[in-house]
Amino acid sequence: MRTILFIDGENFLKKVKDVFESQGKSAPDFHLYNFRGLFDKVLDGVQIDEGIFYFAKLREHQNTIKKSRQLIDQRRLLKTHLENTGFRVIIKGNVRGQLIKNHKGKEVLIFKEKGVDVKIAVDMVSFSCDGKIKTAVIASSDSDLQPAIEELMKRNIERIYLGFEHLPNKGLTYTTNRTILIRNSEIMKF
Repeated sequence: MRTILFIDGENFLKKVKDVFESQGKSAPDFHLYNFRGLFDKVLDGVQIDEGIFYFAKLREHQNTIKKSRQLIDQRRLLKTHLENTGFRVIIKGNVRGQLIKNHKGKEVLIFKEKGVDVKIAVDMVSFSCDGKIKTAVIASSDSDLQPAIEELMKRNIERIYLGFEHLPNKGLTYTTNRTILIRNSEIMKF
């Protein structure tokens, strides 16, 4: 049985961006960021057998063709970088554009990721049912994963929440055996 690191990709990248912004810096080019070094540092003492990044599929949106293509190209570079550094990348779900009215009554286009948290939950539970996992390290701040984490608890799977000192998720802290928080200085270092 193995220890698997489940990483909610977009959620994780957003948290890293937030840390950089809180330090007055712009976010790094993620296809150059040392994710392996970061995870090795913060999970020192936890033997990770496999790290899996989960992302939703990006598609061109008719209102933002140029930006969509730029984001798709950046995602390709990131996927290649992650795979070259030993991570598995799973693309599941979609990013959907939706017009909403902002607080001034103006319509704005926002994008929401759908399906990634469900895939992570399904994988965690199915791996536990198949006896393939002894420890799940969950790098996500999405409370929607709590029912799956509770199912792991029923199956005596060790659960480690890997969060950020910058706004950790208390619900995930309560449903896991252990919490490891990534310090802002560690984010900046790698």
